[in-house]
Formats: sequence, structure tokens, C-alpha cells
Amino acid sequence: MTRAACPGSFDPVTLGHVDIIARTSRLFDEVVVAVGVNDSKRVMFNTDERVGLLEEVLADLPNVRVMTFSGLLVDFCTEHDISAVVKGLRAVSDFDYELQMAQMNSTLARVDTLFMPTSPAYSYLASSLVKEVARHGGDVSEHVPPVVLAALKEKLAG
Repeated sequence: MTRAACPGSFDPVTLGHVDIIARTSRLFDEVVVAVGVNDSKRVMFNTDERVGLLEEVLADLPNVRVMTFSGLLVDFCTEHDISAVVKGLRAVSDFDYELQMAQMNSTLARVDTLFMPTSPAYSYLASSLVKEVARHGGDVSEHVPPVVLAALKEKLAG
């Protein structure tokens, strides 16, 4: 069985994330969406909220499951028999950073990194940008799944 990880903070999950995960699910027997837990990072949605949103958004992809990890991604991959990490790339600047990370990871464990270009419709999209626009009352409905839009509105209203 071939198993890949799509890691990230997913704070919040965007349609760009969903696109990469769905496309990855067509290439591997199983995809683990690996939600990074970093207690020192300031997030809008806590870990349980992010996992719940992802599970709801990805429910129609039967070979995708959502898990959390802390520490090194390669350790998580080794522990769960994951042979590949799939990373979405929006721009050349993403590649510069992700290539360094992939090369470091390859020295730590036998886990390959595959780069998947984002669909052009999502090439500018980032969770941080979605949060910033939403905080200022902008319409992000074209950038996130409906359940995430509702969660954003609720979070910002409170």
C-alpha cells in the first residue's frame, strides 16, 4: 500500500489545500492529512477545530484520513509507514523553502518529498491571507469550503 502525507497547519483549510489533497488522493492508496501541532504557534482554530473541519471537508474522499503530529514530520511518517510527503507549491519562493526542507528530511529518514503545483485558481491563496481578509470583513467565500466560512464567521463574531 502506498501512503502519502499532506502536512500543514490548515488554519484554516482553504480550497487550495482541498485541491492538493484531492489530487494526491488519486495518486496514492491512502493519504494522511497531517495537522501539525505547535503550542508556541498562535492559531485562530485550535487543533480539534482544525481536525474537525478537515474531516468534514474531506469526508467524500474515502482514502483520506486526518491525524495530528508534533515534532518532526519524518518521524511521524516513519512511525505510520508513510513513504512520501506531498507539498503544494504556489510560487518559486515556496519551492526554495520546501526544497531545503525536503533535502533535510531526506537525510533524516527514507521519506521522499513530491512537489505538486497548485491549480492556477489557487496560486495566490494562503490561510494567513484568508484570515486577514476575513478579519477585516472581506468576502472569502470563494476561497474556503462553506463549513470553513461558517466557522470563520462564528470565530470572528465572538
